[in-house]
Amino acid sequence: MAQRKQFSKQFKLQAIELLEQSGRQATEVARELGVRRNQLYKWQAEFQAKGEEQAFQGPGRPAAASEQSEIESLRREVAQLKEENAILKKAAAYFARELP
Repeated sequence: MAQRKQFSKQFKLQAIELLEQSGRQATEVARELGVRRNQLYKWQAEFQAKGEEQAFQGPGRPAAASEQSEIESLRREVAQLKEENAILKKAAAYFARELP
């Protein structure tokens, strides 16, 4: 299976600039850069919609969603550690007793 190409934010910004300022057709620019023409249009649309700072933040879910999933996993880990701690306390109490 072919792996997807990943392009840096800087590459995307330069590609958009080349597309807008060169006066050449998108097909020609895309062929020169080694990307699909429709990908150039998608990058251009995202850049125009979000601006330079917010565009091309990277793959995956938004940061808020990843933070929420991290919080959930940490809560599960805390609950597991509390359970293990309770078991260890009971075991320590058992072994601390004097056996007859």
